[in-house]
Amino acid sequence: MGEPSRATGHGDEMGHAAGKPAAPGKGHDKGHGRGHGHGHGHALAPEADRRQLTGALALIVGFMAVEVVVGILARSLALITDAGHMLTDAIALVFALVAMRIAQRPPRGGFTYGLKRAEIVSAQINGITLLLLSAYFVYEGVWRLFRPPSVEGAYVVATGVAGIVVNLAATWLLSRANRSSLNVEGAFQHILSDLYAFIATTVAGLVIWLTGWNRADAIAALVVAALMLKAGWGLVRDSGRVFMEAAPAGMNPAEIGRRAAALDHVVEVHDLHIWEVTSGYAALSAHILVDPGTDCHAVRLATERLLHDEYGIDHTTLQVDHATPQLLSIGGTGDDRHCADPHGPAHRGDTATPES
Repeated sequence: MGEPSRATGHGDEMGHAAGKPAAPGKGHDKGHGRGHGHGHGHALAPEADRRQLTGALALIVGFMAVEVVVGILARSLALITDAGHMLTDAIALVFALVAMRIAQRPPRGGFTYGLKRAEIVSAQINGITLLLLSAYFVYEGVWRLFRPPSVEGAYVVATGVAGIVVNLAATWLLSRANRSSLNVEGAFQHILSDLYAFIATTVAGLVIWLTGWNRADAIAALVVAALMLKAGWGLVRDSGRVFMEAAPAGMNPAEIGRRAAALDHVVEVHDLHIWEVTSGYAALSAHILVDPGTDCHAVRLATERLLHDEYGIDHTTLQVDHATPQLLSIGGTGDDRHCADPHGPAHRGDTATPES
């Protein structure tokens, strides 16, 4: 994009932490510069998170075995539904633990960001399993509304109460982990919806025990399926945004472009890209044109401070150039053209040109 950077002394800008800029280089011939902020704010006690997830996994697996036996004896779809969901809880926790370990591997070879997106793969798998399970239990629940089997309400109540206790403990453990990670959030949503399932199952068991109305079991299963559908769709949607390299939810690239263009001495900001490497790890790149004679280093540092302080973006790659007629001719033709295939609008102060 554009002519190559020919600055002398911009290399020592690389790798400084955002908010603690390195000293400027020794020169800025032509004013070209590239700065990279690497103070990623996404490393949050992975060892502690693993302990919480491992504890929750032990609780879930132990109780799941008991629930399968009781569900078969009581002929309760709600209990079997819960047991099936607990199996996916256990799988979700295993996926989350494996993904955490993989994501901690350092960058090497062609994986320049490392394998951090393994956590997003785990989150999407968790979301898809929730959607598939919800579809199955909707089918079974509707079928049992028309042909309700005889259900042992007392067994259902006793197992449901025990399940509430176990899932409260597991939910508490996961609530202490870093839920800004979609990976951890996926496992948490599995456990939380299972807690709701046990509450619904216990209520259904009470209704059956006290009134003999066996259809309450199927209704409880349908309620749980609806909760699973909601949680699963949220995980698939959010992880899909990361895979499609959309800007983080709640972050407006147009607003960021306008605010960066409004900084002193900035003529234009274009080719602005914002994406998430993994949950909680936003990255940004942009091309910034400044007034001729302006210190490119100072503008870059001011832009990095804006991105860090106002938007929490620590990983930035900014190309800063002096504004010449050639550089302002975006999408032109001939040898002097710049950005023949521009991406997104060009922000100039409070205005933005339409996308080419």
